[in-house]
Amino acid sequence: MSLVGRDVELARVHGLLANARDGRSGVLALRGAAGIGKSVLVDHAVSIAEAEGVRVVRGAGVESDSELAYGGLHQLLFPHLTRLDALPAPQATALRCAFGLAEGDEANRFLISAGTLSLLADLAEDAPLLCVVDDLQWLDQGSVEALLFAARRFVADRIAMLFAVRETSAPFEMAGIEVVDLSGLGAPDAARLLDDHAPDLVEPVRARVLAESGGNPLAIIELGSSRLAARDVDEPDPAEQVGPLPVTRRVQETFRRQIVELPEPTQRALLAAAADTAAPLATILRVIEALGGVPGDLAPAERYRLLRIGSRITFRHPLVRAAAYQDAPLHRRIEVHRAYADALEADADRRAWHLAAATTSPDETVAAELERAAERAWHRGGAMAVSVAYDRAGRLSADRELKARRIARASQAAFDAGKADRAARLAAEALSLTTEPGIRADAIYTRGAVEYERTSPRADAELAIGAAELVRDTDPERAALNFFEAVHAARHGAAHDLLRRATELMRGFTPPEHWAPVVTALFGWAELFAGRPEAAVGPMRDLYTTTGGGGNDLMHRVTAGFGGLMIADDDGVVAGTEDMLAEVRATGALGWVPYTLNVLAVARLFRGEFADARACVAEGASVAAELGNTTERLAHRSIEVWLHAVSGDEPRCRALAEEVLPRARARHRVNAEIADWGLGVLDLSARRFKEAADRLEKVFQGPASRDLLMRVVPDLVEAAVRTGEPDRAREPLAAFLHWAGHVDRPVATGLALRCQALLAEDADALYTEALRIQERHGGPYEHARTELVYGEWLRRQRRRTEARAHLAAAVSAFEDLGAELWAERARGELAAFGERGDEPRRSGPLTLLTPQELQVVRLAATGHTNKEIAAQLFLSPRTVGHHLYKAYPKLGVTGRAELAGIIRSPDTGHDD
Repeated sequence: MSLVGRDVELARVHGLLANARDGRSGVLALRGAAGIGKSVLVDHAVSIAEAEGVRVVRGAGVESDSELAYGGLHQLLFPHLTRLDALPAPQATALRCAFGLAEGDEANRFLISAGTLSLLADLAEDAPLLCVVDDLQWLDQGSVEALLFAARRFVADRIAMLFAVRETSAPFEMAGIEVVDLSGLGAPDAARLLDDHAPDLVEPVRARVLAESGGNPLAIIELGSSRLAARDVDEPDPAEQVGPLPVTRRVQETFRRQIVELPEPTQRALLAAAADTAAPLATILRVIEALGGVPGDLAPAERYRLLRIGSRITFRHPLVRAAAYQDAPLHRRIEVHRAYADALEADADRRAWHLAAATTSPDETVAAELERAAERAWHRGGAMAVSVAYDRAGRLSADRELKARRIARASQAAFDAGKADRAARLAAEALSLTTEPGIRADAIYTRGAVEYERTSPRADAELAIGAAELVRDTDPERAALNFFEAVHAARHGAAHDLLRRATELMRGFTPPEHWAPVVTALFGWAELFAGRPEAAVGPMRDLYTTTGGGGNDLMHRVTAGFGGLMIADDDGVVAGTEDMLAEVRATGALGWVPYTLNVLAVARLFRGEFADARACVAEGASVAAELGNTTERLAHRSIEVWLHAVSGDEPRCRALAEEVLPRARARHRVNAEIADWGLGVLDLSARRFKEAADRLEKVFQGPASRDLLMRVVPDLVEAAVRTGEPDRAREPLAAFLHWAGHVDRPVATGLALRCQALLAEDADALYTEALRIQERHGGPYEHARTELVYGEWLRRQRRRTEARAHLAAAVSAFEDLGAELWAERARGELAAFGERGDEPRRSGPLTLLTPQELQVVRLAATGHTNKEIAAQLFLSPRTVGHHLYKAYPKLGVTGRAELAGIIRSPDTGHDD
C-alpha cells in the first residue's frame, strides 16, 4: 500500500529510528482503524532499519493465539533465547518457564516483563534495535504487558519500539506510551491514491469509491481495484438500502464477495487457514486433507492475492481472514476445529482451545482439558490466559459446583491480570452458582480486592470479614488470609469498628502455625487503636522475632512493618523493609512494591530522610499506577503532600492536596491524614500558628490518631504553645506520653521531652536531654526542630550566645534537608535579636537528585554494578549508567568510587 499523505507520520517514525541510533530510546504506537495504513508504516520502518544496519525484532498479533500465554513474546524472542544466560538468573528462569522450556512453580509475570526488558537491552548492545509489533491488540495480554513494561523503562538504550494497534470500540490501554492516531486521507491524497491503483475507473465508480472509502487507504485500493466495483454501481449492497456500511465492514464485505466466487474446496481450505493463522503450513495442509481437500485447493486464493504461502499462511489483510472465518456456516467451523484438535495431539493447549471452539454444549471432557490448559498457563505466569481458560472451562462444565469453582478461579486470575471489571463480574456469577463455603470465600475475597480499588478499603474489609466467617471453623488457612485482609484494609481506611469486629471473630480461632504470630500482632493493633499501648506493644514487637513461612512471609513482614511504624521502631522498620523490598524486587513480586514502599516512605519521613522518602513515593506511585492500584497510588501521593510541605514548596503542596485529598480520604484514610498533617506542618513552618493548631488538632481528633498519627502531637503542642493556648495541647500530650512510655523507643522519648520542654517554665534540662537523644536517634529533621525551639526559648531567656549557636545549627540542618521554610524561620529568629542570619545556601546534595537518580546512586555507593542495579530497579544497565552520569555533577563527584563518602547508609542513617 502506498504512503501517500503520511508525511507527518513518516517523520515521526524516522525520528524514532534516528534517536535510537543516537542512544535515546523511544516508543511509538500507531493507532487507527483497519486499513488506515498502520502496517504500511511498520513495513516502511522495518525496511529503513534494515537498510541502516539496525537489528529488527518483529512480531504480529494473531487473533487465534490471543488466548495462549506468552505466544506473542515467544514469536518475538524465541530466536534469541541463546542469550538468556546473560540475564539475571531469576529473569532468565522466568522466561524459560513462560516459553515452556523449564518446569517450576508459577512463573512470575513481572519477572517475565523484566526479562523481556533485559533481553531487548542485551540485543541492543550489539547494534541499535527496532522492536516492532503489528496488531498489538491481538497479542495475548501477558506479552502486551511485558512489552509495555519494557517500553516505559528504556531511557538511554539504542532501542526503538513501534507498535500498531487497531482502533476498536473497546479502547486498548497504553498508559505512558506516545500514540499517533491515523485518520483518513484528505480528499486530494485519497484521489491521488485511487488514481495510482485504479487509473481506468469511470467517473461514477470513481466518485462512489472516494465517497464510501472515507479516506481509508485500504478501502480506496480494494474498492477501486475490486473486480466487483463496476457492478456495485448498478447493484448496491442490500445493507446499503438502510444506510451505508462502516468502512471496515465495507472492505470486509468486498473480501467476502471475492471469497464466495471461489470454488467450494478453496473456500473450505481458506476457512481451515483462517481458523488457526499461527499454525505451521504442514498442520494446515493436514487439516485440509482431513476435510477431504488437497493442497492445490489454496491455489485460486493465492492467485487472487488473498493470501501468501510460505512456512505459514499469511492473509493479505486480517479482514480477509475475518471474512473467510466469520461468514462460514457454523457446522463448517465446527468441522475445522475438530480436525485441528485431531491434528494437534502433541500440542495440548492448542488442542484444548480447538476442542472448545468445536463444542456447543456442556462437555466435562473438554472442560477438564481446558482446566489443565489453565494450570499450564498459571505455571507460565499468564494470568489472563488462566482466566480465559478457566472461564471457558466453566461454561462447558456439566456439574454446577465444578462450574462455580472454575469461574471463581477465573475471577481471581482476572484480578491478578488487572481486569477488575471482569473479576467482579465472574466473582458475582460464581457466588450465584454455589453455597459451598470455600468457593464462596474465594469469590468474596476477589470481590473485596476489587472493592479496595473501586470503592474503599472499608468495603474490602467488610467483604473479607464475611468470607472469614464462612470458613473460620472449617478452613483455617483461608480464614487467616481473610482476617489478614480484613484487618489491614480496615486499618488503611481507619475503620476501627470493622477492625474490632474482625478481631472479635479471631478470638477462639486457631490459625495455622505459620499464621499465628501475624494474628497475634493484629490483636495488638486492635489494642493500640483502643488506646491501650500497654497491651499492644508486646505482641506487635514479638512479630519481629519470628519468621514467616508457609507462603505468607510477605504478609508477615508487611504486618511487622506497619506495626513497627505504630510503635516508633523507625530504625527496625527501615532495616526490615529494605530487606523485604530487595526480596520483592528479586522475586518479581511487583504487586507488593507499592505497599512495601509505602511503609518505607513513612519510615524515612519519620527519620527525616526526605530525599529517600521522595524516591520511595515516586516509585510507589508509578508502580501503583502501572498496576492499576488506584488506592495505593493515592496513598503515595498523599505522603508526597507532606514532603512538599516540609520542603516549603507551598504552591505544589496545596495544589497536590487539592487534587488528591478528596479521593484519598475516601480510600486510604491514614495516608490522607498524613497529607492533612503535612498542611499543618506547612503552616507551622511559615509561623501561621493559629491555622496550624486548628488543622493539627483536627488531625489528632480524627479516626487515625492512634495509628501513625500519634506522631502529629509534637507539632500540635508547638502550634498550641505559639498561639498562647497551651491547654489545647494538654490532652493530646497526655495520650502521647502514655504511648511513648509504653513503646519505649528513643525517638518517642526525644519527642516527648521536647513537648514537655515547650510547656515547662524551666525547660533547660528537658531540651538538653532531648537533643542528646535526638543526636543519635530520630533523624536530622527532629533534631533540627528541637535546636530551633530551644534556640527560641534561649533567646527569650536573653541567653544570646547559646541561642545563636542552636539557631545556627538549626539553619544549617534545615538547609541540608532542603526544608526552606523551616530554615527561613530559624534565620528570622537569628535576625530578631539583632544577629544577621546567614544567607541561604544550596540545599544538601541529595536533594538535587531526581528520585530515580537517588535510587541508582544509593545502590552504586554500596558497590552494586550497573547490571545488578538494573535488575533491582527493573531498568536496563545503560539507563542506570545514564542516571549515574546525570547525578555525578550534582553531587560534585567524578565517579562511583567517591559516592560512599557522601551517601549515607540506607539501613542506619549513619555514615558508612
